[in-house]
Amino acid sequence: MRINVIKSSMPPFEEYVEAIKPLWESVWLTNMGVNHEKLAERLCEYLKVSNVSLFVNGHMALELVLQAMDLEGEVITTPFTFTSTTHAIVRNGLTPVFCDINPRDYTMDVSKIEELITDRTCAIVPVHVYGCLCDVEAIEAIAKKHNLKVIYDAAHAFGVEYKGRGVGTFGDASMFSFHATKVFHTIEGGAITTDDRELIYKLWKLKDFGIKDEEVVDGIGANAKMNEFCAVMGLCNLDHIDEEIAKREKVTGRYRQNLADVKGITILQPQKDVKPNHAYFPIVVDEKEFGAGRQTIYDRLRENDIYTRKYFYPLTSDMDCYRGRFDSSLTPVAKQIAERVLTLPMSAHLTEEDVDRICDIIKDCRGAIN
Repeated sequence: MRINVIKSSMPPFEEYVEAIKPLWESVWLTNMGVNHEKLAERLCEYLKVSNVSLFVNGHMALELVLQAMDLEGEVITTPFTFTSTTHAIVRNGLTPVFCDINPRDYTMDVSKIEELITDRTCAIVPVHVYGCLCDVEAIEAIAKKHNLKVIYDAAHAFGVEYKGRGVGTFGDASMFSFHATKVFHTIEGGAITTDDRELIYKLWKLKDFGIKDEEVVDGIGANAKMNEFCAVMGLCNLDHIDEEIAKREKVTGRYRQNLADVKGITILQPQKDVKPNHAYFPIVVDEKEFGAGRQTIYDRLRENDIYTRKYFYPLTSDMDCYRGRFDSSLTPVAKQIAERVLTLPMSAHLTEEDVDRICDIIKDCRGAIN
């Protein structure tokens, strides 16, 4: 049976059907309806944040929050991320300045941020990777010292907490993705969390064409609203989210049990004071120590109908659309990890037998010619 790198969690069919029935009576399908507002309210509670602004997807959430902040100049960010992060910066007329990552959890190396700050730097856009949190305390101190905005890409970090605080409470704003591949999803969707009520108001207008009222459009906005069907999916999934994360935790534990002592395979270690969400399970393959490279494992698993992902490869700074603009040799750790990382299948649907089979195939690759 085929095993994909991700399998979306779904609420019981009857539960979702029952929840969308009222839409046929109200015929209020979009434009911040009842379910949209209810989901925003419930997410505030679950994520332990003050305000949530919902969007059609995470990318538009990030792109519009950068626009709402009226930023100009350079933004320090990471190349070890999904292309959306970099695109959102560039599409706002901003210049990404890439900071290397640390080899421990693949988030931004905070020891290298200050050397990249210039008189044109306006913000930092760090990325919580695979559910691992950035060093939020160090980033906060640097941003405060240099008067910089901090916008976190928290697409991977739904439900993660640090010392009891929701991850969305750090920085000036955080973006979450609710894409179908994420721990929590609304089919397609996203959100911005922030303590700034004025920013929430700006986002409300920006995601609705810049409309102030029925007769006044005083801003240049987009159409980035979440519809009611997606909001209902979010409400249903939220009812089961703790159960889903608990299932993922068991999958993570089984992977660790199988791979912890395999020479040449590096797995992420739990972070201190962090409540994880078990979003992904990446491995980093050292070809010399393991006796085979990432491509061998990728191909061998695929031959067995098991699909993995080189996530994130290539670095965004190496993508064709940015060719010649950036020098990825300036971020050597990120480049090395990108060339060796492989995310293994991760979902609440995986059984112990599935994980054992995946790991057995990986271990059988040892010594193979790449």
